[in-house]
Amino acid sequence: MSAPRIPTELVAPVFNPATFGVRGAAHEIFTRLRRDYPLAIAEVPGYDPHWIVTRYEDIREITRQDHLFHSADRSKTLASQLAEQLMRQYTGGLPTIFKTLVHMDDPEHAEHRAVTQQHFYPQAIAKYEAPVRETARRYIEAFLAKGQNADFATELAFPYPAEVVLSLIGVPQKDHQKMLDLTHWLFTYADPDLCRPGANLTDPAEIIKTWDIVYSEFKNYYEPIIADRQKCPREDLASVIANGKVGGCPMNERNMVSYLVIASTAGHDTTSATTATGMWVLAENPDLLRRLKAEPALIPGFVEETIRWTSPVQQFVRSATQDYVLRGQQIRKGDLLYLSYISGNRDEEVFKDPFTFDPTRSPNRHIGFGYGPHICLGQHLARLEMRVLWEELLPRLEAVEMAGEGQMAQSEFVCGPKSVPIRYRLAQGAH
Repeated sequence: MSAPRIPTELVAPVFNPATFGVRGAAHEIFTRLRRDYPLAIAEVPGYDPHWIVTRYEDIREITRQDHLFHSADRSKTLASQLAEQLMRQYTGGLPTIFKTLVHMDDPEHAEHRAVTQQHFYPQAIAKYEAPVRETARRYIEAFLAKGQNADFATELAFPYPAEVVLSLIGVPQKDHQKMLDLTHWLFTYADPDLCRPGANLTDPAEIIKTWDIVYSEFKNYYEPIIADRQKCPREDLASVIANGKVGGCPMNERNMVSYLVIASTAGHDTTSATTATGMWVLAENPDLLRRLKAEPALIPGFVEETIRWTSPVQQFVRSATQDYVLRGQQIRKGDLLYLSYISGNRDEEVFKDPFTFDPTRSPNRHIGFGYGPHICLGQHLARLEMRVLWEELLPRLEAVEMAGEGQMAQSEFVCGPKSVPIRYRLAQGAH
């Protein structure tokens, strides 16, 4: 029996970053895929065939078995045949320019993850609550000082988590905007508003050019910091990474730079996307704002539901290391599997009324941070940042509404709002 094929006209938009720039467009496609093609092959011109994995339990089954479904053998994110060919030409045969934790398999992944893991345990993150709260207050004050019609995404959701993470790494504040720009160039390379200046979005090789430029920019920036921290360590993550040992030896340069890259980008961009989405939800649901103000104990649940709702990491790709039967379908060794996290987090088999935003949802075992050995290292820091921000901001607001049309970024990988213009009324006594 041959594997089921998804009609190309149905699935092709998922391979286009612009689809994710239209709010809800991808969800319409994945809702139909879950119903009619929960595990089937997509054959889109210009791409190798991919199994499209849309169901929550299938994604968890794959991601808890890293030895069977690799992250390092092919591109970890959706890439065209041309992009993969150009990448291997550029790197001398490697599947990607970067070698972050995301792009590793065990034992390499576990060894590198162990370098910083203890610094991201809940008990380690808890000690940052006071400085994170102070940072949140400072950004809230600056945002409110701008007056009405400010853009919550660009003025608060983007820079606040960036400062938290970059300060922990040891990046001085004067360089935070540079890091924010590089993050946008990397994750939203296809968005006309966030892409690298001068990027030719019609050039099929643009993604490789941009990743090369971004890697070089990060390498040139972090090399002096690495040398400084190796000579004189400080109390920051750059020192931990610069002096980290793998197998008793220092990390190689590519892995060390990539480690700092993933901390400097994914460490805040996903939190930014989720935070901006949270405000968009509140601006469209005045009853929810009133409820959270009346019951602040719901804020942690609001954060979890916002993570599920946003699922900022849209997809990852794995490759099968051996034949495997999944949902009754025969996966072959070497097959590519596109794991849709935004689909898994709307799976009707797991989440009751998945298209209803419910801060009291319990249990809420979303996969917004991934699952298995590759689960997001910074998940506890992200939760802290978001909880603290809403605890500080919501008492200041009496009402909030959209002041214009929100806009989603055009990205098939990490995606969230790029603009959330709001009008608000301050609570009595707030200033």
